[in-house]
Amino acid sequence: MSFYIAETIQVPFDVAIEKVIAALKEEGFGVLTEIDVRSTLKTKLGIDWQPYRILGACNAQLAHRALQAEDKIGVMLPCNIILQELANGKIEVATIDPTASMERVGKPALSELAETVRSKLSAVLARL
Repeated sequence: MSFYIAETIQVPFDVAIEKVIAALKEEGFGVLTEIDVRSTLKTKLGIDWQPYRILGACNAQLAHRALQAEDKIGVMLPCNIILQELANGKIEVATIDPTASMERVGKPALSELAETVRSKLSAVLARL
């Protein structure tokens, strides 16, 4: 089982970010954090890196249900989505497969919830 699901699209990087954020919104997610990895690596280490962004997305209703089932599940929140520019100019959008991580917790309620989140994140990728 892979720990992520992904889609590759052919649009400019900034357009890809906008499309992902809009698709997340349609599935009830908001973006809580945004990390520009390229900028961070350049500033902190002087390393040139391809455009690479991490979006921390949260669906408050689903997060609340997860926290009710297991109060330590916050270590797995929010759902991270990465966008990275590939060598061919395409943009890869990848997100965690929550079923891969939440099933390890061993609580049936979380496994069911992980399937719901996976379905929503897959729908986000399909919209791209």
